[in-house]
Amino acid sequence: MNKLKVLVVDDESRMRKLVKDFLVKQNYEVLEAGDGSEALDIFFENQDIALIILDVMMPRMDGWQVCREVRNYSKVPIIMLTARADERDELQGFQLGVDEYIAKPFSPKILVARVEAILRRTNQMTEEEVLSYGGISIDKAAHVVAIDGKAVDLSYKEFELLTYFMENKGIALSRERILNSVWNYDYFGDARTIDTHVKKLRSKLGEKGDMIKTVWGMGYKLEI
Repeated sequence: MNKLKVLVVDDESRMRKLVKDFLVKQNYEVLEAGDGSEALDIFFENQDIALIILDVMMPRMDGWQVCREVRNYSKVPIIMLTARADERDELQGFQLGVDEYIAKPFSPKILVARVEAILRRTNQMTEEEVLSYGGISIDKAAHVVAIDGKAVDLSYKEFELLTYFMENKGIALSRERILNSVWNYDYFGDARTIDTHVKKLRSKLGEKGDMIKTVWGMGYKLEI
């Protein structure tokens, strides 16, 4: 599956890196621009950009100008970032065809969630709906898990945990990474939450539960 391209435009390199790290973690390809002029150059060189994250206040050419130029040629989704929580700015953004408007400071996780929601809404996300590995299959749309064709009843979090393992099969996953990705909060040493769910998940998977390997001192890995 080809990765969707997201163009991140901000004159602050630390902000670009922060946003990029979270998007890459969710399997997006990220292009970066430090000002509006560079953003337009990259945009016109890459016709397959799926979404633009665009800062308002930038040198050489601000976000509003970039948005106007892009809208002359494309309906690509645009998320505007601004340090000013000004209603007039927000209204101007929507009048220019901005899809979402987020004020700084913001949570990178919330930003990524907005990106995914917009891409789903514009039917650009073509994520794999059925995952299969080692006799386990997951239908993400129907929220159904089956082992060798037989349905298995999992709780919501067990389903999410197994899905995360399946999407990262063969990769050693730390408890910190699992907690951050599945429970959506940062790791504070509370490994019991993960260990308890893994124990229950292994039990419900029967013999297939042995596929969830313990990586001592680190976390877990799904492997045949």
